[in-house]
Amino acid sequence: MTQVQTVTGPIDVEQMGATLVHEHIFVMNEEYRLNYAEWDEHAQIADAVEQLTQLEGLGIDTIMDPTVLGLGRYIPRVQRIAQQVKLNILVATGVYTYNEVPFQFHHSGPGLLFDQPEPMVQLFLKDLNDGIADTGVRAAFLKCAIEEQGLTPGVERVMRAVGATSAQSGAPITVHTHAASESGLVAQRVLAEEGADLSRVIIGHSGDSTDLDYLCRLADAGSYLGMDRFGLDVLLPFEERVDTVAELCRRGYTERVVLAHDASCSIDWFPAEARKAAAPNWNYRHISEDVLPALRERGVEDAQITTMLVDNPRRHFGG
Repeated sequence: MTQVQTVTGPIDVEQMGATLVHEHIFVMNEEYRLNYAEWDEHAQIADAVEQLTQLEGLGIDTIMDPTVLGLGRYIPRVQRIAQQVKLNILVATGVYTYNEVPFQFHHSGPGLLFDQPEPMVQLFLKDLNDGIADTGVRAAFLKCAIEEQGLTPGVERVMRAVGATSAQSGAPITVHTHAASESGLVAQRVLAEEGADLSRVIIGHSGDSTDLDYLCRLADAGSYLGMDRFGLDVLLPFEERVDTVAELCRRGYTERVVLAHDASCSIDWFPAEARKAAAPNWNYRHISEDVLPALRERGVEDAQITTMLVDNPRRHFGG
């Protein structure tokens, strides 16, 4: 039986159940938080436990949290939350950047001032095989990003490190992409060049597009389409997001679609009240409470919903 790593230990992949494939718990700059933010650790953890417990009550069993370097990953805080909820939490390794690599990698690597094998690969493998820092928590998947800026040298270096790590370890990948510039196609090319299996790749934020030709090209290459920003209606209205998923199901692509919100309990990128006003449905509950009923109204069958929520995430991990 294939196993998948969670924050509280390994489980059989069959135990993942209904899975949201792209949900953060906390997104923040820890340096900023320590110096400038008003932060009540106890209250933030209690709020996260409450939100994730509500999600359990809606029938979700697992979330994948792709918070990596560049997004404020801090596993001890997530551990404290995981100990208080039944929900499975899967965490990632990788680097989140739209431009340059972090300064810790600027001068070390192949052909650089300190010429050595790619250090990011070694760090990613450690997170996957031994655990993150001294927590004992092993990453379950890999994460990288390519935004509107495209394949900058830094983005390419991270992406190739992620692809090479996946090829060595078999770990699946989630990629943040910019649908309007079709950067998912670039990600597929680069990852495949490094030996990654595209059938184990989620092209994240594909749900920001209604371009069926683009989405079908990604799916035909074997990857999963991350229809994973439900609630971010400021980027694409709810009706268009739901219509696109329903049309993909109608066209026979149900087995290539996965769902999520890209939501978080707390994110320091935006003022909290402004975020709630601009995107009132951007929360963990939106898919269960609003999206699934809307899909059913459009003729998507319960078996197809099970495929998107249960079967596809399980297959992403080799189940």
